[in-house]
Amino acid sequence: MQVISTREFRDNQKKYLDLVDQNERVIVQRGRKKTYELRPLSETEYIQSDPEIMESIRQGIEDIKEGRVKRIKDPKNIWESIL
Repeated sequence: MQVISTREFRDNQKKYLDLVDQNERVIVQRGRKKTYELRPLSETEYIQSDPEIMESIRQGIEDIKEGRVKRIKDPKNIWESIL
């Protein structure tokens, strides 16, 4: 585990992000009372952190429930079913 200051992180971001990529735990200490842990986000966490993406997913689920869908009759000719 590495505990570093914000200045150290700013000066050597690549080094510390590479360490995180190698599963090393990196803690950034900001002043005396604030501490942050660097870690990569999974694709799911990234998607869930974006309110616009989550709203789009919710709307899509609602469309499916309400039957607002296009059925593909021939998978080899998708555009015919869509347009």
